[in-house]
Amino acid sequence: MLELDRVAHLYGHTLVFRDISCTFGAGSITLLLGGNGAGKSTLLRIMAGLTRPSFGAARFTGKSGKIGHLAHSTFVYPALTALENLTFWREAHCLSMTKEGLLSILGRVGLAARAHDRAGTFSRGMAQRLNLARILLLEPDVLLLDEPDTGLDAASQALLRRELLEARRRGACVVLTSHDIARDAQLADRALLLEKGRLAHDGPPSRLSPPDVAEQACCA
Repeated sequence: MLELDRVAHLYGHTLVFRDISCTFGAGSITLLLGGNGAGKSTLLRIMAGLTRPSFGAARFTGKSGKIGHLAHSTFVYPALTALENLTFWREAHCLSMTKEGLLSILGRVGLAARAHDRAGTFSRGMAQRLNLARILLLEPDVLLLDEPDTGLDAASQALLRRELLEARRRGACVVLTSHDIARDAQLADRALLLEKGRLAHDGPPSRLSPPDVAEQACCA
């Protein structure tokens, strides 16, 4: 569904990472780990097609061509209501979903009661949930999530985990970075660890040594 072939990236003359080769299949959740500056966000942007790698290639082989990318910015319009935001994204992606369908998605992220409130009045956590609704609107083959639980309370974090499990169940490929590595390692099928510019681990999260998990948790 998604393949990285010897991907490398430079910022100026500084090497961020090199020789990243791996494939991501349908119905999977991958946890992407690494300390500050390891290149996690950059790699997600390369996978999303938003940044070109300096070397190598990222190839997408999904059927629908839909990739959902959730970054640190929420990409919601503060002057529009929650429903108007989703309506805008529906039109931008030429989707045929009805108003009732949009309201249903807002219900999935706990914003049905705030559908007609301007997004500019939302807390960071509510804006992040609306951002998640934007991604769910697409029903993408690939979900690339950069610390998606930022600003979310415990109930919203549980909602997010339910949606990630549902995405895996319907056959999507999910790749995420996380603040809570110990928790999300239990959710993931696979962990990738970027360290010293290379892929230091590619395998089950359970095979990461406790020092690895502790180090990445304090540096995430």
